[in-house]
Formats: sequence, structure tokens, C-alpha cells
Amino acid sequence: MRTTSAAARRTIPATEIRRRGFSAVDKALKRGPVHVLKDNEPVYVIMAEDQFRELSDRYRRSYISRIRRSLKDVKAGRVRRVTAQTLIGELGLDA
Repeated sequence: MRTTSAAARRTIPATEIRRRGFSAVDKALKRGPVHVLKDNEPVYVIMAEDQFRELSDRYRRSYISRIRRSLKDVKAGRVRRVTAQTLIGELGLDA
């Protein structure tokens, strides 16, 4: 597992949370999401509610933006209709 020093400061073993409870992550959460390690590998991410809401809002805005761009492409005629098999072939994904 590659980690930067900043990421390493925001990781905590799951055993530490079991031992100390969520107080083990409270301080680290102030600096951002905390990665929980199990068997020395990241398996969970804990984040503050406001961080989660911001992430969710960004995702929603990005999703809506992509839909709007797609609709503009359809309206402008910048689309073509092909079969799934044709697209698979064009992308070189034939098995």
C-alpha cells in the first residue's frame, strides 16, 4: 500500500477503533476523511457529515452537468446510433 505522509496521518487501525471507540478518530477527522486499516490495508473511510454532504453535492452537480452536455449533443445532432457489439468492437473490447 502506497501512502503519503499526509494520508498516513489520517489512517487508523480498526483495532484502535474497537479499543478506544470513535474518540480514536475525532481529531483526525478535523483534517479530513480517515482511512480505517484492517490487516494493514484500507477497508473503510470515515468522514464528517459535512464532508459527506459536500462530496454528495459535488457528485450530483457533476452528474447533472454531464446529462445537460449529453442533451446538448443530442439536440445538436452530435450522436450516432450503433449496436452494443459495434461499440465493443470499436473500443477493442472483443473477448
